[in-house]
Amino acid sequence: MELQDRYRRKVNYLRISVTDRCNLRCQYCRPLGKEDFLPHGELLTFEEILQVVKVLAEHGIRKVRLTGGEPLLRRGITELIEGIAQVEGIEDISLTTNGVLLERFAGDLKRAGLKRVNVSLDSLRPERFALITQRDAFQEVWRGIEAAMKEGLEPVKINVVAMKGFNDDEIEDFARLTLRMPLHVRFIEFMPVGENQWEISRVIGCKEILERVSHLGRLIPIPSGEFDGPARRFKLEGALGELGMISPLSSHFCSRCNRLRLTPDGKLRACLFSDEEVDLKAYLRTMGEEGILVALKEALDKKPFIGVRDGFRIRKCQRGMHEIGG
Repeated sequence: MELQDRYRRKVNYLRISVTDRCNLRCQYCRPLGKEDFLPHGELLTFEEILQVVKVLAEHGIRKVRLTGGEPLLRRGITELIEGIAQVEGIEDISLTTNGVLLERFAGDLKRAGLKRVNVSLDSLRPERFALITQRDAFQEVWRGIEAAMKEGLEPVKINVVAMKGFNDDEIEDFARLTLRMPLHVRFIEFMPVGENQWEISRVIGCKEILERVSHLGRLIPIPSGEFDGPARRFKLEGALGELGMISPLSSHFCSRCNRLRLTPDGKLRACLFSDEEVDLKAYLRTMGEEGILVALKEALDKKPFIGVRDGFRIRKCQRGMHEIGG
């Protein structure tokens, strides 16, 4: 069965945020001093998440990504992955993490059925990493990346939010990683989300990033696969890894968006930049499986054709990324 929205876009990808808690305090993500996390009772239980995945898989969802906050902080995360891996119809399970706990979990994640990981990492310099995240944990993250590669959670992707005056002097350093390691480095434009101090002047467009990394060697375009998402893929000639460009602002990909997002408190969102949400948890707890389908229909009806822009103005997502799922 194929799931479509009202614009006939195929929807086969569900991003599930299992917690809004995080063990880092990245400056552009969570405002310093803000610690109003969701009470545990407001979170969807793992049993409820599995029920949602099973119902949506019956209607066309094929890819699941677990996010946070930091998903490895949620107790029992490997058991959840094991359960999702057994759902008929689910073909791909991945996880986005900050990598701090990845070394400890990599083996268990692989055995549970996880296919691959994305590690959010915005600097290769330990002192700058500590400044950005408010925690001196670069070495833990790098060991986590190495452990994920060793366990075969492939490809291991590194997500880099590139910002002017912040980490733009490391763009070439990140790209060079792919020359000697089988990593997929993905540059993501800085997005206006939550209470971050977003300014258009801090955004580095993917076109500029491509121009800069092209000085390292010939860039070879790579065709996208079914589960590659919005990244435009490239490979430096002779490289072991790949480069990806994700450009939600300079060249938005709304017309081919295939995803839904489920927040930790059970809200179903059809677009990151639209603050329209459906309270799936309320429907589920009062109507059971039928309620999941009601929420699904409402969410698909709310999915805009273009969410990132309102006319010529860039729209800002009001909830923080840690609340929605990075």
